[in-house]
Amino acid sequence: MSKLLKSLMVAAGILASATTFAADYPTKNIRLVVPFGAGGGTDAVGRTLANSAKDVLGQNIAIMNRTGGAGAVGMSFGAQQRADGYTLTVVTREIASLPQMGLMRHTADDFKLIRLVNLDPAVVLVSKDSPYNTINDLVKDAKENPGSVKFASTAAPNFYLMSLEKDQDIKMNAIPYNGASEAIPAVLGKHTDVTMVTPGEAIAQLRSGQLKALGVMSEERIEYIPDVPTLKEQGIDVVTGTWRGIGAPKDTPDEIVEILGNAFDEAMASAEFKEFMQKGAMTIHNLNAEEFTQFVEQDTQALGTLIN
Repeated sequence: MSKLLKSLMVAAGILASATTFAADYPTKNIRLVVPFGAGGGTDAVGRTLANSAKDVLGQNIAIMNRTGGAGAVGMSFGAQQRADGYTLTVVTREIASLPQMGLMRHTADDFKLIRLVNLDPAVVLVSKDSPYNTINDLVKDAKENPGSVKFASTAAPNFYLMSLEKDQDIKMNAIPYNGASEAIPAVLGKHTDVTMVTPGEAIAQLRSGQLKALGVMSEERIEYIPDVPTLKEQGIDVVTGTWRGIGAPKDTPDEIVEILGNAFDEAMASAEFKEFMQKGAMTIHNLNAEEFTQFVEQDTQALGTLIN
């Protein structure tokens, strides 16, 4: 038997084995890596989605929190696991930013992106008695007094802030905090003047009137805060926010990715998941594998203009 014929037979055997494997998938529990700590927004979205998807797949989906490096540790860990469909990862916007900053070795190309799940804009927030009533009030002060406006930054660098600064040619005094849970109290306590977070992270303070929203950084107004104008309505063309999705190691068979994608479609359409997202003022934004991949490529390019 020739070497070529042997090679073809081996290849055919591998293909048949992979196809059979995919047809039986899943036969055991699945692990979902969450690259941020328990109790945060990313963890909550991941857990609820996993709980909604487990009945569709017929297998439990266990959450593994693998934290560090602003998401880099967990996402790099997930990218390096066996490409058998039994280890998935919650991928976040950091997969588009951290590699460009030299802070993460793996990129979105190390994953097969399965579904985008959640997309939320940032909202510009000040205390209820702040002298700023519109985004233009804030920008005017920042232009007239460079570096004097204190910004409570939930991350370093903060791409929400960088987008506004670049578009309006301003500079604020960014003070670092560990996420929205610290940044929001800093604004409430008058330690800082302004912050930018997603609506869900501040919905309680917005509804109680403790915080005032100057504008939402989206293309259109959003249902959770319908009275808040977009920045674009106020003459500032800045649209930015955060997103979360699900990925698998890049060599995962397409048949398995399709099974998972269909399961997550059902999970996102479930009453349980919809109710959870609505209560948290978070937006479901379902993009399929191809759309999600294109979305990440575009966002990576957009972030590159800020980073480089």
